[in-house]
Amino acid sequence: MGSSPYITQKGFAMLQAEEREIWRKRAEVTRALSAAAAEGDRSENAEYIYRKKQLREIDRRIRYLQKRLPELNVVDRVGNEDQVFFGARVTLETEDGGEVEYRIVGPDEIDSDSSKGYISVDSPMARALLKKAVDDEVVVDTGGVSRRFFITGIRYNWVRTD
Repeated sequence: MGSSPYITQKGFAMLQAEEREIWRKRAEVTRALSAAAAEGDRSENAEYIYRKKQLREIDRRIRYLQKRLPELNVVDRVGNEDQVFFGARVTLETEDGGEVEYRIVGPDEIDSDSSKGYISVDSPMARALLKKAVDDEVVVDTGGVSRRFFITGIRYNWVRTD
């Protein structure tokens, strides 16, 4: 199963900015590669070998972005904001009385900074939350462990472009 094609307006703008920046970086790496190639024997030239590897990684990311960006659907509103849908910030009460908050975003918006509380719409937690409302109980099975939550809040913070 592939990744969902949904993304927030902010996430889409970030991917577009990344694509512009990576093209700029590619030009720099290409210049450095040309300079390294001009130094002579390429088989023992560490700078040349490193720049070729760097260029391959950049080109792989460019190909991915050029394929992925046209496939994405920017979601900037939902019909019923009383239920959990893409883009929702959901506040949950845990079984031990604690509180957690997640925002359901596209898989392309997830990064290593988990402090934002972003979860992919494709994740088990998001799938369990979709179409639920405040005061609903949600059971999430992850790795053979069931966790129970109660939805205490749902809000949407759309960036309006119109």
